[in-house]
Amino acid sequence: MYSAMRDHLTREIEDIREAGLFKDQRLISGPQSARISVGDDSVLNFCSNNYLGLADHPDLIEAAKRALDESGFGMASVRFICGTQDLHARLERRLSEFLRVDDTILYSSCFDANGGVFETLLSAEDAVISDELNHASIIDGIRLSKAARFRYKNRDMVDLEKQLIAAADARHRLIVTDGVFSMDGYLAPLDEICDLAERHDALVMVDDSHAVGFVGPNGQGTPELFGVQDRVDIVTGTLGKALGGASGGYVAGHAEIVEILRQRSRPYLFSNSLAPMIVGASLRVLDMLSEADDLRTRLNRNAALFRESITAAGFDVLDGEHPIVPVMIGDAAQAARMASALLEKGVYVTAFSYPVVPMGRARIRVQLSAAHSEDDVRAAVAAFAQVRDELDAADSTD
Repeated sequence: MYSAMRDHLTREIEDIREAGLFKDQRLISGPQSARISVGDDSVLNFCSNNYLGLADHPDLIEAAKRALDESGFGMASVRFICGTQDLHARLERRLSEFLRVDDTILYSSCFDANGGVFETLLSAEDAVISDELNHASIIDGIRLSKAARFRYKNRDMVDLEKQLIAAADARHRLIVTDGVFSMDGYLAPLDEICDLAERHDALVMVDDSHAVGFVGPNGQGTPELFGVQDRVDIVTGTLGKALGGASGGYVAGHAEIVEILRQRSRPYLFSNSLAPMIVGASLRVLDMLSEADDLRTRLNRNAALFRESITAAGFDVLDGEHPIVPVMIGDAAQAARMASALLEKGVYVTAFSYPVVPMGRARIRVQLSAAHSEDDVRAAVAAFAQVRDELDAADSTD
């Protein structure tokens, strides 16, 4: 019976290859860091979300080992049966204090967190108004709910207000946006979004996965940066990027919202608890963020240095201050060639093209980390320039 499906899947896989969209998995050995081993080569890593460079930090590894010794390998259960330890409750309290919200609920990932919000909170009487470039987990989560769906153009406040007016008959309206849009490194204008929400009696939800830990004066994310922590109703985020880089996610916000999620959110009710070692390490991360801001300072310095240097080298980058720096190439095939050639030069980056980004807007997305040295950053820029010149010379002789 499988033969017909096998033929169908084989054709689909070949179509993906022919479109230049096939995703090869490059195997790395050793921990995630500024420099990683890919096959037999040691390369500079500029495509990880390891923003604060904590993925291989000895303090986190020690905290994880200690939690493993004291609390075991895993809970073998969901939270509401017998899968909640004092560690889980401590991390939820600490995240609530850090984010300045009433309460927080942990999930196995932010994908699950976003998947568990909309179906629980919204019904057919309600409406959700979503930015067109929101993360796939938000899109999938919205699809699970029966709420009316409205979409507004990326960071376009005129269009957002238009959609709010179109949804005026809904019982509850929820505006949802990424705090940082990961393909562009652009920040959502949360102050303007909150102004519109208050004008139209709507709620605001922010997925802050690419900001929590390092954006804002205290690393508390985009709501802190825009001064709207008391005006955002729901914040979701991940422990798998700046906050250690392992896995796990959360929903933070008003006490009543978190409580109803504990009672009815399916990804929470039917997924095993986070492993104690991840919880223990995450608690240590929050201690580190409270103790010093040198990692955020180093990350911001690296991002500014790369933006300045790559621009001086003649490359087109999207404006911004975020450590996601899209180097715009335009042509998808050229972007893929550059990424491959850069890896040969010892710089690991990833090219993105349609349909992940708009047609004709292919780019190499460079992601800076506090783990990078200034020499690492300069080496990456030099490799970009060398690869560009070599590809231009090869093209001129064709």
